[in-house]
Amino acid sequence: MEKLVTASQMKQLDAHTINEIGIPSLVLMERAALAVRDEILTAFPLNQANVVVVAGSGNNGGDGLAVARLLTIAGSHVTILNAGNPHHASEEHQTQEKICQYYQIAETTDLSVLKDATLIVDAIFGIGIDRDVKGHYVEIIKAINDSKAPVVAVDMPSGINTDTGDVMGSAVRATTTVTFAYNKVGLTKGAGEQYAGRLVIANDMGTY
Repeated sequence: MEKLVTASQMKQLDAHTINEIGIPSLVLMERAALAVRDEILTAFPLNQANVVVVAGSGNNGGDGLAVARLLTIAGSHVTILNAGNPHHASEEHQTQEKICQYYQIAETTDLSVLKDATLIVDAIFGIGIDRDVKGHYVEIIKAINDSKAPVVAVDMPSGINTDTGDVMGSAVRATTTVTFAYNKVGLTKGAGEQYAGRLVIANDMGTY
């Protein structure tokens, strides 16, 4: 039987891996990004001309920045659309941001870049969203959903509750969702299953 986890359970598993086993969070982030990169290069080989990675300011956004770097190295043309508040960026996100700057990956806050995207990576929110999406994020999610490009969600489609599958006011409709370690309860019921699109479980993430 497939193991399903809630947001709280997944956070506990990550904490155990990082604090008890000793695998650094940046290593987990790299493994997550490699899984997303591999899925994109395998399933969407003809969509590399103009990839837009929409990155929030937390660790999900950090995953997205790592994906941007890995796709750039693989030869894709990538633009990062910064969706979060840089003043609230996590430590891991700041590390990934510094690396992206070294690789001179284009960054913007202009939503118009989504109009010409050939593929969109949704890395706005991760598993921890517990309140309705509001403000500028609603506009960003609408622009993603209005695009004709395929959308690959990182861990969860942004705006879907990890535990219930409910749409938290507004949510990304993904073509494919790459979730990490274990499937999430919210991807199996409610709107979550529909919004996730094709589900890929990247379970080679380390020892949990």
